[in-house]
Amino acid sequence: MAAAWAEGGTKSAAPRGGTGPSPGVFEQLGSVADTVLYEGYLLYPYRRSSTKNRVRWQFGVLFPRDWVEADGPVTPGVSGSADSWYQQTECLLRVRQPGSARVRVRVRHLQMQRKQVQEAGHRPVESLRTGDGTVHLTFDEALPRECEVEVPLDELLRGAHTFAVGAAAGEDVETLPEGAGRVVRTREELRAETTVTVDRLSDDLCRIRVRTTNTAPAPPPRTTRDEALRRALIATHTLLGGDGAEFVSLIDPPAGLEASVRACRNEFTFPVLGGEAGDTGPVVLSAPIILPDHPQVAPESPGDLHDAAEIDEILTLRTMLLTDEEKREARATDPRAAAILDRVDTMPQEVFERLHGAVRSLTPATPTAPADRPAWWQEGADDGLSPASDTVLVDGVPLGGGSRVRLRPRGRGADAQDMFLAGRTAEVAAVFHDVDGSVHLAVTLDDDPAAELNNWYGRFHYFRPDELEPLGPAGFPDEPSAPAPAAAPARHTSDSETPAAEAE
Repeated sequence: MAAAWAEGGTKSAAPRGGTGPSPGVFEQLGSVADTVLYEGYLLYPYRRSSTKNRVRWQFGVLFPRDWVEADGPVTPGVSGSADSWYQQTECLLRVRQPGSARVRVRVRHLQMQRKQVQEAGHRPVESLRTGDGTVHLTFDEALPRECEVEVPLDELLRGAHTFAVGAAAGEDVETLPEGAGRVVRTREELRAETTVTVDRLSDDLCRIRVRTTNTAPAPPPRTTRDEALRRALIATHTLLGGDGAEFVSLIDPPAGLEASVRACRNEFTFPVLGGEAGDTGPVVLSAPIILPDHPQVAPESPGDLHDAAEIDEILTLRTMLLTDEEKREARATDPRAAAILDRVDTMPQEVFERLHGAVRSLTPATPTAPADRPAWWQEGADDGLSPASDTVLVDGVPLGGGSRVRLRPRGRGADAQDMFLAGRTAEVAAVFHDVDGSVHLAVTLDDDPAAELNNWYGRFHYFRPDELEPLGPAGFPDEPSAPAPAAAPARHTSDSETPAAEAE
């Protein structure tokens, strides 16, 4: 077993032979992991005085248990935006090299650092301007921390492996010019541990569990969240790699593994595959922010803006429009804000133009229009189409405006919101033909109190024909009195269990 600590940046385990993630694969995924690490760290307009920069650290925050549960136990779920004292990842591992397979686990997080500005005489102040005009502001910063362990798979099958995670306390003092004062940066000790457990499900299939818990002593119960953050792991996330083994997608698993995927319990985090596209891969990123498999940072993005939910071009334009006074405050707030301003102010025109957008998903179009019908962009392409009166055959039944149906969204490829509607009954409002030749039916839910209003506005739910089950008219005797439940295991489930695809 090999373990390594790193006080900042990224560190890889030594390369080994066999199927698995080379250090380069971890580092390729590291750009996404760094985005997770600093998501929401500091939001536009990057000033301390901005309201949205007064409530920080919203993802993957692990507090001491007694403090976070002072008013009751935490509620497990995959959302990492809820404060907790632990984080648990479960996923499936396929063994490709029995006897020599190894598992690598890297836990990453931020450690809060209090930056206190002091004037001459060491008196704390909120701001201080030195003789050269530079402004220094009291503010909370954070430093990246990580710990990595590598363990033979056979050893994990014999028993759990626990290793320490955290960071030491510390203090750094920066003297300001001409005796104007100083900046003192202090950090409290972080104590946590990570336990790695592996259970064999079959000869070549295992379930791996990685659970990180904050073990630090709790501050007094009425301590404010800002103060309690000093003992918290922030933006906690986990990278898993396999040498001689590969991980299985929990979003789109290989055939035959759906039941095993559904049994995985992920709490305050969710794992996705890294590396090249496919339903298995050599590396996993388990993050407190829900991501797709194989996440990537857009190559056009020149640097982190700490708001991955926003658009680089918009944030760049808005940052350019900050006044000189606003920019001075942002630079004094945090070095990362200063770096953003430097990058934006010196951005070459060709780099800025790349932010406008890119198309990556175009595929050759297959003609679908009948030979006697013009292409969709030509005049007359819509002739003969009437959404209100057109019908489409489903199980031999023509469905059109007024038809009643039960919703059966597909297990794979369905919109996430549609999955919540499985088993509900609805009425078809119209049949629409897309420009690519596919057909969608617009429906309104029977039990939606706003159905009439939505119908008037033209706001519908859209489903493909193969996602609908024809029903008789309202009150038809053969219709079940209650919606049929979607396929699911006959046991209690919670929202921390993997939202895997239903068996098809």
